[in-house]
Amino acid sequence: MDDESRISQLEKALLDQAETLARERLDNAEATRRHLLDEAGQRLAEAEARERQVVRASADRLVRRRVQAAEGRLTADLDRLRWALTQAAISNVRLALLDLTQDRARYLGVLAGFLSAAAARLPAGDLVAEVNSADLNMLAPGWVDLCARAAPGRSVELADHGRDSLGGVSVRLADNRARLDQTFEARLDRLDEALAAAVMARMFAGPPELGGL
Repeated sequence: MDDESRISQLEKALLDQAETLARERLDNAEATRRHLLDEAGQRLAEAEARERQVVRASADRLVRRRVQAAEGRLTADLDRLRWALTQAAISNVRLALLDLTQDRARYLGVLAGFLSAAAARLPAGDLVAEVNSADLNMLAPGWVDLCARAAPGRSVELADHGRDSLGGVSVRLADNRARLDQTFEARLDRLDEALAAAVMARMFAGPPELGGL
C-alpha cells in the first residue's frame, strides 16, 4: 500500500472519529437541553402553583373578613329587631294590664288568684300582701272577706309597698324568709326574658332541612 492510500485511510478514520464524536456531543447537548427544559417547566409549574396558593389564601382571607363583617352587621340588626319586637310586645301587655286595673271585678279576681297562689306556695307563717297605694285604698274595705276566700286559714296583713306600680301584689312572710312577687312589674320582667327567647326562636326559625329551630 502506497503512502497516499495510507494517508487517505487515516484521513477517513479521523473523519469518522470526528463525526462520531460530533454526534455524541450533539446527542449530549440535546439531552442536556431537554433536561434543562424539563427542569425549567417543573420550576415554572411549581412557581405557578405557589402563586395560585398565595392568591387563593389571600382570597380566602378576604372572603372570611367580609363574611365576619356581614355576620357582625346581621347580629347587630337581629339584636335591634329582637329588642324592638320585645319592647313592642311588652308595651302591648302593659296596656292590657292597665285596662285590667280599670275593670274592678276582673282585677279583684286576679288579685285574689295571686294571693291564693302565694298562700299555697309560701311556707307556713303570717303573710304580708304589699300593693300600690291606689290598690291599698280599694282593697282595704273588703280585705278580710277577700282573704277568707283566697287564703283561708292564713293571717294576711295588707300593706303599701311604696313603689310606683301598675298593680298586682307581692306577698311575703312577715319575717321576710320568703317572697312571691306578683306585681305587674315583676311579671313583666319575667315576661321580657321569655319574650326575648321566643322572639329569637321565631327569628331563626326555618325549614328543618335548613337547620331551622
